[in-house]
Amino acid sequence: MQQRPSARASVLETVVLGVTALIPTLAQGAILRRPRVVRLAARFDTNRSAHRTLARLRRRHGAGPVSVAVPGRRVLLLLSPEDARHMFTATPATLTPTAREKARGLRHFEPDGVLVSAGEVRAERRAFNEAVLDWGAPAHRLFPALTPRIRAEAQALLDLHRGSGRPLDWDDFSAAFWRIIRRVVLGDAARDDHRITDLLAALRADADWLSLRRPKERTREAFLAGVRAYVDRAEPDSLAALVAGTPCTEGAEPAGQIPYWLFAYDAAAIATYCALALLASHPEHAERVHTEIDGAEPDRPATADALPLLRACVLESLRLWPTSPAVLRETTAETTWHNGTTTPAGTGVVFYSSFFHRDARHLPYADQFEPDAWLDGRNQDNWALAPFGRGPAQCPAQDLVLCTAATFLAALLRDHRALLLLPRRPLVPPAPLPRTIDHTALRFALTPK
Repeated sequence: MQQRPSARASVLETVVLGVTALIPTLAQGAILRRPRVVRLAARFDTNRSAHRTLARLRRRHGAGPVSVAVPGRRVLLLLSPEDARHMFTATPATLTPTAREKARGLRHFEPDGVLVSAGEVRAERRAFNEAVLDWGAPAHRLFPALTPRIRAEAQALLDLHRGSGRPLDWDDFSAAFWRIIRRVVLGDAARDDHRITDLLAALRADADWLSLRRPKERTREAFLAGVRAYVDRAEPDSLAALVAGTPCTEGAEPAGQIPYWLFAYDAAAIATYCALALLASHPEHAERVHTEIDGAEPDRPATADALPLLRACVLESLRLWPTSPAVLRETTAETTWHNGTTTPAGTGVVFYSSFFHRDARHLPYADQFEPDAWLDGRNQDNWALAPFGRGPAQCPAQDLVLCTAATFLAALLRDHRALLLLPRRPLVPPAPLPRTIDHTALRFALTPK
């Protein structure tokens, strides 16, 4: 059978794609958000413009993948859930999650992480991640000990909000969530260790420039030394303690996996904050959440089957406003796609989350807040959706993150209702939800029930 190459975007289409999708995505910061650029992107709803560009490509070239030429690189842009499924389920022998662009960025702060690894070493590190993060378990083994800490940080945030008389804003919410992250990952001693996360933020800011900036060796070493120190102390009931005590192969680099957990957990803070905004602007769902919270045992640790609606709200937040705007892969062998076209090894593959997650062709509720779709099975086999990735490379911390987010939201809302102090673009139905959001602009008034 004769092989057939994928459709190619024209020069004009490539330029428009760069202006409407690539540049706005990179400018906002794929590794560390740049608040001023995020604010500007939300003002002009740049994700909506990117969506229109991809929809035009699909109308002209069909649902098969489209090849796009960028300087020094051939990139394949996926446009159908069928091809997304192939990308997510393919083995590393065909498609590797270690795309070179991703690796260049992440090496700034996680040179030994699983996502910058390949081959046998990657398999060893992935297995270690799954073991420590309890991938596939009903609930993470540490959650009974972590639940009171999460609730304590929620109470501290409520006390701050009540004492200051100010609206709840992103800075205070993020600071509280980072205290949770440090306690969960590194232990209670790290609760107020702002230096280690400041070092990580500096490295992430440089990582946004990919290979255009050289890694700051001294900053990276100081950060990694701080991480290793917490593993050496191995404070009980922390992921650092599990890292220290989990058997592994020589190539697993246990402490080297922690930087990515810290980085990825930060995205959970954004998703949780946006979920709060969705609940504050959709009172019918907020009432159901309060009923769920009131029916839960207040002292019971959250598990994978606890607070299902709150977990679904966080997943819906990630669908509406993905914290990973694009998922990257790279072909390691000649690859055949759903429409019969083929691409050679060494081709970058892009799943543009902001397009797929809001594609009305495959999601009738694309621009609506529909958390029930995560509960009634509508989203289960929809390969247009990948809030935590899909397939063998799916994030092994998904359940831990969702339990953390749901527990934190439940503690904030148990005795309070959230009123969204409207941003520039209202989130109240029946208007379609914006495709780009500035989470840093959201403000809330928390009032007693």
